[in-house]
Amino acid sequence: MLQTRYAQDRGDGSFDWLKSAHTFSFGSYYDPRHIHFSHLRVINEDFIAPERGFGKHPHDNMEILTYVLNGRVAHQDSMGNQTELKAGEFQIMSAGSGIFHSEINPDPEQTLHLYQIWIIPNKKDITPRYAQGHFADKQGGTLILSPEASEGSFKIYQDMKLWRYQFEAESAVEIPLDLHRSYWLQVVHGCLSVNGEALNTSDAVAIKAEQALQIKTENQVEFLLFDLV
Repeated sequence: MLQTRYAQDRGDGSFDWLKSAHTFSFGSYYDPRHIHFSHLRVINEDFIAPERGFGKHPHDNMEILTYVLNGRVAHQDSMGNQTELKAGEFQIMSAGSGIFHSEINPDPEQTLHLYQIWIIPNKKDITPRYAQGHFADKQGGTLILSPEASEGSFKIYQDMKLWRYQFEAESAVEIPLDLHRSYWLQVVHGCLSVNGEALNTSDAVAIKAEQALQIKTENQVEFLLFDLV
């Protein structure tokens, strides 16, 4: 069973320096049909104006992943980290027992484009932690998150995995699934079909009770595939 979440149907969380599309209810956007999907709580696609961003604010008991698509992020947190993320990099934070952090676009001219993703953890009040890194582009799947931090992925405190898939134009591939698990596919860019369902940049699809995904691409494609309970 596939249920498509088209980009234009997402909630709008924009204001003067931020253009933001919310896949699930977040902030002032509320839709009882779209609260979460399994342990996947937030997928926000943000465009942040030059020299603006999210000042110091608190979080607890949430796994927070940031994927920078264009531009760069200046990060600071109460754990003492002061770093910069560039396009193509991922950042993972376990808010755990509580952190303060800020995420700012330091560039005076370029708009910052990123995905912010929240995953509900299966352990509460753990010691907060932070990591960031770059995963090399490659055809096929790259493991980004896993409970065991396998294959060089980041550790996630939840029974889930996140894969990034990249394919060339006119590819036709099959991705096997576990019939008893749920999946969320988020298109980062490109045009493709998933089991015959046409998807474009920023579209997504919720997947349940499927044994495989039949992927056909029109052009270069990148998508995130969340493997969830």
